[in-house]
Amino acid sequence: MAQSRKSLISLEDTPYYHCISRCVRRSYLCGYDAKNDVSYEHRKSWVEKRLLFLGTIFAIDICAYAVMSNHVHIVLCVDKKAACSWSTDNVLVQWHKMHKGTLLTRKYLRGESVSESELKTIQNTAEIYRRRLHDISWFMRNLNEYIARKANAEDDCTGRFWEGRFRSQALLTEKALLSCMAYVDLNPVRAKVATHLHDSLHTSINRRLRYIAKSKRIKGLIPFKTIATVNLSRAINYFLTDYCALLNSSIEMMTDNSSDSKVIKLNNRLTKLGINQAKWLQMITNFEDTFSFAAGDRESMELFKKSTNRKRIAKLKSAASCLGG
Repeated sequence: MAQSRKSLISLEDTPYYHCISRCVRRSYLCGYDAKNDVSYEHRKSWVEKRLLFLGTIFAIDICAYAVMSNHVHIVLCVDKKAACSWSTDNVLVQWHKMHKGTLLTRKYLRGESVSESELKTIQNTAEIYRRRLHDISWFMRNLNEYIARKANAEDDCTGRFWEGRFRSQALLTEKALLSCMAYVDLNPVRAKVATHLHDSLHTSINRRLRYIAKSKRIKGLIPFKTIATVNLSRAINYFLTDYCALLNSSIEMMTDNSSDSKVIKLNNRLTKLGINQAKWLQMITNFEDTFSFAAGDRESMELFKKSTNRKRIAKLKSAASCLGG
């Protein structure tokens, strides 16, 4: 049974969510369609570009993503506090980068004079936009509708491009966040369309590595912590070098090319995280099915169940065995 979005998201418990959108009938609408001998690979760049653009518009940071041939994975971090701190002008400017707004909001942003009643209406409209700008459903809507319209225009057709709803999983602990990010970034390797991080195209880790090589800042992607920003709140609480080492060791294990020394290194890294090797490999190869609508230890899962007014929570034992509790 489909779950209401309110029962799947609780910002009081966590700002981090794993979202998955799949092409209708899981067709390769963003890859190579072998049946019809047509390549839609260029659409992956559309998705990646739009995704990073939305990361600069919404009060939602992108932690990780992977654009595959028939589905997209995104790990998001909602920054509701930032959205609530924006002025009316900031909210309207951000919204107008994506949408036309209303006649009054356009008039206001042009600097034209407005009456007191018009200003009140504009402020009320801005509050609606403010709520949307930290809403995951609106983020995914602005991604999926844009790609669907562009693809349908290219194919000169109408109809669905994506399945009706995107799936979301709440990531309740740092372990859940890190393992989910690894699951997402390793998608091309797992699908056997890449062998290394550097050829895992259209993923967040590939873009991070390319931009680091060019000493460029990535707009739309939340950074990993560094020595200089160790206390920065809006950063992944892990060093990028350690994350890359963890992914590379995981690739070795997944492809059975690991030596005893590499196994020891992976186990040492996982020991620091408090995760054993078997559970780690289970999560990075089958995260979606290992957890249901939430991933965390037993305590965080029980709290999430209470916050979302649920009578039970699926796969609690599986989650607890992987992440503690």
